[in-house]
This record gives sequence, structure tokens and C-alpha cells, in this order.
Amino acid sequence: MNYDVIIVGSGPGGYVCAIRCAQLGMKTALVERYSTLGGTCLNVGCIPSKALLDMSEKYHFSTHDFASFGFDVSGSISINFGRFIERKNQVVHQITSGVDFLMKKNKIDLLKGYGRFVDDHTLEVQGEDGTKNQYTAKNFVIATGSKPATLPFITIDKKRVITSTEALSLPKLPKTMIVIGGGVIGVELGSVYARLGTEVTIIEYMDRLLPGMDKDIGKEMGRALKKLGIKVMTKTEVTAVKGKPRSVEVSYKNKKGEEESMKAEYCMVSVGRRPFTDGLGLEHTSVEKDDWNRIKSDDDMRTTAAHIFAIGDVTTGPMLAHKAEEEGVYVAELLAGQKPHIQYNLIPLAVYTSPEVASIGYGETALADQNIPFKTGKFPFKGNGRAVASSEANGFVKVLAHRDTDEILGVHIIGPKATEMIHEAAIAMEFKASAEDIARTCFAHPTVSEAFKEACLAATEDRAIHM
Repeated sequence: MNYDVIIVGSGPGGYVCAIRCAQLGMKTALVERYSTLGGTCLNVGCIPSKALLDMSEKYHFSTHDFASFGFDVSGSISINFGRFIERKNQVVHQITSGVDFLMKKNKIDLLKGYGRFVDDHTLEVQGEDGTKNQYTAKNFVIATGSKPATLPFITIDKKRVITSTEALSLPKLPKTMIVIGGGVIGVELGSVYARLGTEVTIIEYMDRLLPGMDKDIGKEMGRALKKLGIKVMTKTEVTAVKGKPRSVEVSYKNKKGEEESMKAEYCMVSVGRRPFTDGLGLEHTSVEKDDWNRIKSDDDMRTTAAHIFAIGDVTTGPMLAHKAEEEGVYVAELLAGQKPHIQYNLIPLAVYTSPEVASIGYGETALADQNIPFKTGKFPFKGNGRAVASSEANGFVKVLAHRDTDEILGVHIIGPKATEMIHEAAIAMEFKASAEDIARTCFAHPTVSEAFKEACLAATEDRAIHM
């Protein structure tokens, strides 16, 4: 065997798995078809979108809120969109270069090219020049991630009908944009362009934005985006999308079932993602896929070929970079004979809009469906001193705790620093803390984290102090 383990795909799951395997003494190789490492997350996903979100928020604050903070800015503030995109590219380059460094530091062999299985123990890697080399390994890890999904009647032309990938690098700032899908990607990138001055319309089939999250979160997000100037259309079914040389036309059924249409410069389709498992040569192995094109695997991430593992977006579970990372570490430690563990119910979900959104554990619907008795504690940020002082008092913290044992079962936050605060809940829930445990913990004042304590107080005999 050439290697102890070969990982196919260098996204967060793949490169983290490779590093952990190398740390544990395995001879490791990482296969990547693209010129840069990091997969979707680092190149056309998490990192570039967060750079755009941060920059657009700073721009919007400077043009809309400076005066209320006492700043007298002479003249107007304008945006250089080319420089805006260039700065995003610099961030991506810095992060992906860091992954290159980590591969060298951990003595991981990088096999550049497209990897395809020849049989259960052999992987063929074809380089850009057409050269093919074959490698064998005791174990393989498939971490090839996902690609943007679309609807059967929509053709992505990457010119006017685009995905999130193209939306990260548009040639100029559009005047109008239609976003199909009000999930995480839709609200994040929709808010980026709205803050820069684009007239944005979000069309969502369900009755609220962020339909996979707590219902109160979705409603609050709808209000926040409308304040930003985004037109939000829920309970709306898209029926056709027609790209033209300089525009796009979207047809849809409104809430009354009536056919209507609208035009814009761009239409971004953000209806989810699909596992990228095609072209891997899995037909030459004993690895099986399900009806959703996901690779079948057990609780240890083993596929139907016991020495081939699947992690991240190619298998079941939420399509999140940090979930893939945890699975990468899990597989590496399993191969080393350790006994790793992942608590899937405690994988945080974060949305980097303004206000931010974060969630962990159960929502009300899931608890009700499982007949788990629960109580609710909710605290608004308008009662939090630090949030008010920072003019970020929109939103709330919502805590769901077991009615009998008081164990915290779910935490849902929309407001300032939500994506950082959620880890306080994650740590507490990993140790099975009760709402009263948090309520009796001393929090520094003034901090936005006090809202978490107040929500726990509210769940504990309804005794929040500042509400």
C-alpha cells in the first residue's frame, strides 16, 4: 500500500481529516482537483461570503448610522465595487495559502488532479496535463463536498441566472437582483447586495425565511430584512426563470395562486446544495449511494466498503463545514484505535446576517413532535445594556429547557454576536447544564451574553431581572 489513508477532497472535512491522520502517525495523502485547497468553504463559500458580509455591513453602517453616533462625515461615501471584490479575493488567498502551509508542516502528500476509484483499494489521479497515476491505501476518506442545487425547470447559465458562486464575483454592482430561496445562503448574500444599494427581492416557497430554524427566528429575520429594504415574498412558488442577455425574468404564483412575473439584472438560485459524488468511479467499488446521491454510511462514517469512509456533505446530516471537520477528526481517531464521539444534536447553525442568527439543539416543533415536555425562556436584546449602547437591540435569546429536569434542550438567538454567543450554549449543553445552572452563573456586565443568562432566568420560574 502506498498510504495508510488517502483523503479525496481538500475542503474543511478533508484537510482537517488529513492533518489529524498525520498527527496520529499515519502516512497520509490528500487529493484535490482544483489549483487551491480548501474546497467550497474557503474558496466560494463560508470565507468569501463572510468577507463580503463584513465589508457590506461596514459600508451600510457608515452611510446610514454614522450621524446618529455623532460622526460628521463631510461629503458622500461611495463604494469601489472592484476593490470590494478584490479585498474578498485577498482574504481567500490568505486563508487557502494557510492550508497549503499546514499540509507541508504535517508532511501530507498533496496529489493534484481528479481522483477516481479503479477498484476498492486503488485510486487513479488524473492531472491537468492528462497524466494518470494510481495510488493504493489501507483506507480512503471521501470528502468531496457539495455543489449548488437548482430546480428542474431552471437552467443555471452563470451569466444572468447564477448561484452563490457567481454572486461572490459579479463584474459590477447590480441595480436589481432576485433571490430564489430564503434559506441561509439566500438571506446572507441577499443582505450583502441590499446593503450596497441593490434592490433585492427574496422569494421563498415556505411561510417564512430560514424555514429550517425556529419559527420565531424566521419571523424576526423577515422583519430585519424588510427594514434593510429587501422585498420578502413568502408562500410564493417560482414556476419559470428565463435568462436574457441583459436581464432575467422570473415567473411565480403569488399567495393567491395567481401567475405573476418580475424582471431583474440577476437571479440567484439558492435552493440548497447537492452532494458531489459523481465521477468518483464508485461503480468500480462496493460503495453504495442512496436516492439523494448521498453515500451510504453507518454511525462511524464507514461506507458499504468497510475501509472507505464518507464525511461532510457527501453523506447524511447538515451540510456545514464544522460538521465535516468533526467527522474528519472522528474518522482519523477511529482509524488510530481511539473511541471518538460526535453529538450531532449539538452542532451549531449560524447565519451571518445583521442581526446574526445562531441555533443549537432542539426547536419547539421537534420537541412537540417527540412529546418531550419543555418550557420556554425568552429575553429581548432591548433589555440588554450592551446591545442598547451599541445600537444593536433588535432580536432575542430563546431557551428551551426540559419541563421536569430543567436541562437545556435548545437555544435560539437572533441579535448581536449571536454566532459567538451560541458556543456558550454549546458548552453548557455538552455538559447537560440546566437553565438554573446558567441562571446562577455570574456574567460580566455589560455584555450581550447577559441576554443568555436572562433567558435562562426566564425559563427558571419566569424570573428574568431586566424584563
